[in-house]
Amino acid sequence: MALASVSHGNTFSSSSSSILTSNFHHSLNPNFTKNLQSSRECVNTSSSIFRCGNKHRFLQSDGNRVARDRKTLTVTAASLGGLLGGIFKGGADTGESTRQQYAATVALINSLESELSSVPDSVLRERTEQLKQRARQSPQSLDSLLPEAFAVVREASKRVLGLRPFDVQLIGGMVLHKGEIAEMRTGEGKTLVAILPAYLNALTGKGVHIVTVNDYLARRDCEWVGQVARFLGLSVGLIQQNMTSEERRQNYLCDITYVTNSELGFDYLRDNLAMEILIILFGPQSVDELVIRGFNYCVIDEVDSILIDEARTPLIISGPAEKPSEQYYKAAKIATAFERDIHYTVDEKQKNVLLTEQGYADAEEILEVNDLYDPREQWASFIINAIKAKELFLRDVNYIIRGKEVLIVDEFSGRVMQGRRWSDGLHQAVEAKERLPIQNETVTLASISYQNFFLQFPKLCGMTGTAATESSEFESIYKLKVTIVPTNKPMIRKDESDVVFRATNGKWQAVVVEISRMNKTGRPVLVGTTSVEQSDLLSTQLREAGIPHEVLNAKPENVEREAEIVAQSGRLGAVTIATNMAGRGTDIILGGNAEFMARLKLRELLMPSVVKPAEGVFVSVKKAPPKKTWKVSESLFPCALSEETTKVVEEAVQSAASSWGRRSLPELEAEERLSYACEKGPTQDEVIAKLRHSFIEVAKEYKAYTEEEKKKVVAAGGLHVVGTERHESRRIDNQLRGRSGRQGDPGSTRFFLSLEDNIFRIFGGDRIQGMMRAFRVEDLPIESKMLTKALDEAQRKVENYFFDIRKQLFEYDEVLNSQRDRVYTERRRALESEDLQSLLIEYSELTMDDILEANIGSDAPKENWDFEKLIAKLQQYCYLLNDLTPDLLVSKSSTYENLRNYLRLRGREAYLQKRDIVDREAPGLMKEAERFLILSNIDRLWKEHLQALKFVQQAVGLRGYAQRDPLIEYKLEGYNLFIEMMAQIRRNVIYSIYQFKPVMVKDPAKTRNNGTNGSVPPPSSVSSEAKV
Repeated sequence: MALASVSHGNTFSSSSSSILTSNFHHSLNPNFTKNLQSSRECVNTSSSIFRCGNKHRFLQSDGNRVARDRKTLTVTAASLGGLLGGIFKGGADTGESTRQQYAATVALINSLESELSSVPDSVLRERTEQLKQRARQSPQSLDSLLPEAFAVVREASKRVLGLRPFDVQLIGGMVLHKGEIAEMRTGEGKTLVAILPAYLNALTGKGVHIVTVNDYLARRDCEWVGQVARFLGLSVGLIQQNMTSEERRQNYLCDITYVTNSELGFDYLRDNLAMEILIILFGPQSVDELVIRGFNYCVIDEVDSILIDEARTPLIISGPAEKPSEQYYKAAKIATAFERDIHYTVDEKQKNVLLTEQGYADAEEILEVNDLYDPREQWASFIINAIKAKELFLRDVNYIIRGKEVLIVDEFSGRVMQGRRWSDGLHQAVEAKERLPIQNETVTLASISYQNFFLQFPKLCGMTGTAATESSEFESIYKLKVTIVPTNKPMIRKDESDVVFRATNGKWQAVVVEISRMNKTGRPVLVGTTSVEQSDLLSTQLREAGIPHEVLNAKPENVEREAEIVAQSGRLGAVTIATNMAGRGTDIILGGNAEFMARLKLRELLMPSVVKPAEGVFVSVKKAPPKKTWKVSESLFPCALSEETTKVVEEAVQSAASSWGRRSLPELEAEERLSYACEKGPTQDEVIAKLRHSFIEVAKEYKAYTEEEKKKVVAAGGLHVVGTERHESRRIDNQLRGRSGRQGDPGSTRFFLSLEDNIFRIFGGDRIQGMMRAFRVEDLPIESKMLTKALDEAQRKVENYFFDIRKQLFEYDEVLNSQRDRVYTERRRALESEDLQSLLIEYSELTMDDILEANIGSDAPKENWDFEKLIAKLQQYCYLLNDLTPDLLVSKSSTYENLRNYLRLRGREAYLQKRDIVDREAPGLMKEAERFLILSNIDRLWKEHLQALKFVQQAVGLRGYAQRDPLIEYKLEGYNLFIEMMAQIRRNVIYSIYQFKPVMVKDPAKTRNNGTNGSVPPPSSVSSEAKV
């Protein structure tokens, strides 16, 4: 988002969107043209298309009736020659080469199994200490320890979790240990795989970070597979959103720490940021307040989501700036009145808008200003943002409204991104468009891209179900190789060829027909849509067709039912419409998820007894908040519970209510306790143990029914996935496909596309529309190798375009990264040093050099040296240099070098003299003052430097028109700004040290309570900028 205004240049070659030549008609498949001619004669209404042998028949449909002669008519097929088929299946690589590569090591691990299975728990734990000693004696020997360590973890997993890692999971662990990305299919047990290399690399004592995409997964994985590491004697930590600094520090010090990518990144930035107000209130930060230990080894779960999807937006810590302006509301009214292509043009590819001449003139007339770019008003940025909010940021697509807040919807996961805001006034423009209260603007305090953050780890690896299509990006930016790990059972899912229509109407009609046809066979259907708006539209059509279904999208009422919806998505005849949120982190189990259902049943009975009634929660201005209920549809549960199990559950609920207090817990805390009760983590809590026992009993009863239902679903053909639009990346499409066919289950997928879909409309160019006009086809599916190639090219364009954005963000952040490293190193030096005397002496000498260079200069002839001017500036800096006279300097300056050495000596002496004066008045005070002055100046000037670089970045984009490389320009200007900032830091610090005069207070205790510690100078004494 921060790079939205930077010119991306012409990313694509002009040939990629060339217009069709006059030879176009001759390139068509003659049989296909013949089929089209015959089809136009027989079809007048909306049609279904079926395959019979190698021929296509177009059968007239009457309303919602579907042809039922399944002896001759089978699956819908309007082949595009297998659009992207080979790519979507990950090519021909099934991981067999990987299996052969690691076969010898797997055999060695397996050979240790019989020996380890016979040893008692205590002996197995002792192996950890032995391995630790060997690892610390020679850290390079981890590879030689791998077979024994993996065998120990496998045995511990069998004992603690009742799960024995398969050979393919051992291979996945070895790939991760090697510092590569393991591509493992959905349902192959990636969570358990991570603990293998984590245990091995934690033996060195330097710590391991396991990074997940959200707090729930971090907690679940820590509580569940974390038991294995705890059983073996390692400490396992967990970082959650609302933890204190002390809790974070303790958890980061553990051998293995589970954390989300954003929490880890922000903790790193916070460690390197001490805002002035915090220093003023609580005194200077000390090294003990840093929470993160040094980086060693990092395993990233869903690595493509974090290193690619999230990589377009840098991590930014921001602070409040000025109050929001009424200009946002005025600009929103102007944007509403303006018309597209008359007052402004929209570039959907670059996500940018430009005012036309008429737009400028009308805006200036309405606002009664002479120049929209007048820096005092800056109306241009307000109006541009207002038009962007109107045209490019759509409600229920890019964001939803909850209460009086605009919440961003993640385009990759379909989930609400709580606490995130668009930058540069865009979020405020959307709030103004929706007539909501506008929140404060912000200013960047610290920033880093995910690329540069994770590249700080000496050893980085990751795992995901979809990485092969992005292997070149992982290789070029992160130096990470992608290795495909074989599946435990053969993958038998059938990926059908795509169905392409000219218009969206035909596509949606065909989707409804496809769902109806599958639903009648009893197969569960998962329909993937790309936005909230689309999912609601399809839901309306299915209701009209009389097909019962569930909707899962970012709307609050649907998010709350996510567990319920996912639990039954694999049941007989289930139809689920989902945005991208169904593509990641949720296993759809055929026949239904008995454990999900058991948890929901327990939740339904427990929550009303223990949750405190909500008070004052805003829901709507028009209607009163409804009474909170946790009851779910009875149709979700496969059977009624037996009397015996019902009694067990009721007893557990009563025990919880009496122990925790009846209706006394906040809802979030109650949910967390329930989650823990339904997981497999060890517990000493009697109430949790009772709840867990009841959960297991309920799950056991449900499982008897779901297993029977699974057999019926498998016999019908398994889960059928319907895609309704290509995403900007084949990877996201693969995630949707991956919901079907897990762990050897049967299944199928098919995508329905329209040439009016955003991806083809924005990136397809005139070529695709030209082909459709040549075909003269309105509402029938189309087959053509040329069309296949054009659609393939359009999706590749999108991938390349967004790769270029991520690469550009990385290249620009690389410039900032070297500067950030230098500043953070200087800052940490100030925090960690017991005595800053050497650093301050260096500052004093360099400042003397700066003053001498600014007032005399090394190139000036000796007869032109102005000693009066030089002495005035020196004494302005430091009153301890009052004895300096022109005659004294003349006697010390036979050469420029001699003069510089003399002034350096006087600068050092003045600093040491000042230090003695202060220490005589208050021993130890000078050390605290020095640390405070260095930290506060670094933080304040770094913040200003970030703002300056942001403006430079925006400005250099326009220099491309002058045939100058914007990146080179950015590097040059950024370097000059950085050199000036570092000089300003040392000048300000040494000036403040020279001028520092402690004031003794009568009541030190009172002052300390007020936050000054009796030793910190008032902010005004250090805020003056020193000029040389």
